[in-house]
Amino acid sequence: MGYLSNTVVTVDAILTKKGRELLARGDGSFKITQFALADDEIDYTLYNPTHPSGSVYFGEAIEAMPLLEAFPDENQIMKYKLTTLPRGTAKLPILDLGFSAIRLKQGASLAITPQTLNYLGSSQAFESAGYVATIADARVLSTFNGVGINTQEATALNSITTLGTNVSKTVIGTSLNLTGTTINTLFGTNTELTTTITVIGRDSGARLTIPVTIVKVNQ
Repeated sequence: MGYLSNTVVTVDAILTKKGRELLARGDGSFKITQFALADDEIDYTLYNPTHPSGSVYFGEAIEAMPLLEAFPDENQIMKYKLTTLPRGTAKLPILDLGFSAIRLKQGASLAITPQTLNYLGSSQAFESAGYVATIADARVLSTFNGVGINTQEATALNSITTLGTNVSKTVIGTSLNLTGTTINTLFGTNTELTTTITVIGRDSGARLTIPVTIVKVNQ
């Protein structure tokens, strides 16, 4: 979603790739239950408290910036979501997955339990609403699901299969389970498959993307 003009309230709303995929299923899995706001296009360094014309003009440069049109790649838009944090928060929450990169052999499994740092007055915490995780290319994993959150939304996402197509997959949970693919034909002449996983805290809005590599096992 994006504002087409900053002179009138005109909003352009489109579906992401994942939204279009769910809508195309026609099985009722496409349900909008939440929304988020972001300020990806705003450069706050342009705020000028020394503007010679006074306080009314401190944010003039920001207000005059062109606004982004909506585009459907959920991995490239809304990276900086607006969140509500307790008054007096001095540090923004950040995610810790325990890994800076994931490297798995074919068929190997890994469990990830994300933690949120600098959140709710604690140096380290788990978010009660869990985490949203998106693998950019679902083909590289034979198993990708979230556990620990038993809402209808989480159950629906975790049960979705991709039928071997090159699409992303999103799951919800307090922990994430990954298993590298065992399909050799996906590798072709390559010895490794690479993609990324993006994890977002559902309460804090903290976001982290790390690379994922699946290593072919010679038979």
